[in-house]
Amino acid sequence: MSTGRTQTTGRTQTTGRTQATGRTPSAGRLHTLTVGTAGPRIAFCHGLFGQGRNWTQIARDLAGPDGTQARCLLIDLPDHGRSPWSEHFSLNAYAAKVAAELRHAGGAQRWSLVGHSLGGKVSMLVALAQPDLVGRLCVVDIAPRHYRSQWFLEYIAAMRALPLDTLADRAAADAELATVIPSPSVRAFLLQNLRRHGRQWHWQCNFDVFVTPGTGSNGPAGWPSADATAYPAYRKSVLWIAGGESPYIREQDLAPMRILFPHVRLTTVKGAGHWVHTDAPDVVAVALRRFAHLPVRGPR
Repeated sequence: MSTGRTQTTGRTQTTGRTQATGRTPSAGRLHTLTVGTAGPRIAFCHGLFGQGRNWTQIARDLAGPDGTQARCLLIDLPDHGRSPWSEHFSLNAYAAKVAAELRHAGGAQRWSLVGHSLGGKVSMLVALAQPDLVGRLCVVDIAPRHYRSQWFLEYIAAMRALPLDTLADRAAADAELATVIPSPSVRAFLLQNLRRHGRQWHWQCNFDVFVTPGTGSNGPAGWPSADATAYPAYRKSVLWIAGGESPYIREQDLAPMRILFPHVRLTTVKGAGHWVHTDAPDVVAVALRRFAHLPVRGPR
């Protein structure tokens, strides 16, 4: 296990904890990637099986050519990427970890917080629990409710079935997954979690912590309704981005969303699926620029 700070050239910097095989639950700081050196602070929380770097393209767009238009923090959620693992899954615990990272990085400054899918649920809880920390909130293609889909359990089963001890290379892993996951883009997204340490392959995601609660209300698909409604409503600006081809946000989700976030504004991106920022990065970047009051250059 190694810890410390790694800095690259240009506008990108990584901080936090890097762990190899055999990770155990840890109370260490979350791993983050910083893009930009000045300007408003914008933090990004990825979805299930994702990593902070999934938002790199949009973060670079917001930061601008010289990195001075925005300071973006790309966070690896617990049990993902290079962040420490947990003993039990908890959206509230995730939110507390993210809030602590934001305070460590920005002190008393407020953030524009952007969260996609699982990261959207985490971001909503951060805004509700610690509104002094979040000046603006953007929730991407998720609603504050319990989703009962089993897709993530099926993906975990497929990934766990890969013969890591005999796997030749990443192409072989992709070929194995193709028998149960036909979409090349989904396979590529999942396989970002497959890493090699020496001759041994391992998964960066903590599958056990997702599988144990399964599709129950305490798992990744759940939502802590009682905890969320116990907080005062978040009365600052909220941008809610939906994929036009995604089933994740329904008309009946608007009323409960408005109870928690009275000033929410829903924007639907035509032709985009659940991974809106991947399907339509230019559109999402322009929407976030306007939302964060950054100069709008328009789609490239």
